[in-house]
Amino acid sequence: MAMTDVLSAEDIKKAVGAFSAAESFNYKKFFEMVGLKKKSPEDVKKVFHILDKDRSGFIEEEELKFVLKGFTPDGRDLSDKETKALLAAGDKDGDGKIGADGYIY
Repeated sequence: MAMTDVLSAEDIKKAVGAFSAAESFNYKKFFEMVGLKKKSPEDVKKVFHILDKDRSGFIEEEELKFVLKGFTPDGRDLSDKETKALLAAGDKDGDGKIGADGYIY
């Protein structure tokens, strides 16, 4: 499954472009811009599974660094600071990873 099976390619392009500058990533605005806030819990889980590259059932810090590339190959890597902020927002139990139920959008 591709990200564009769940989200609009145009929305993805706009959102990734809006955060192309280093240290500009804001996960709340990004998820709103790609349309994730309007999606059903089922669609949100589909997006989660696309981003879970190693199929562990979790999105770990290393996968978060490349989260924008999960939406489009043109996306930049997040900085360590941005990655840690995103992880802190979604890691509900402090285990260093985000589960499907802890996904933030």
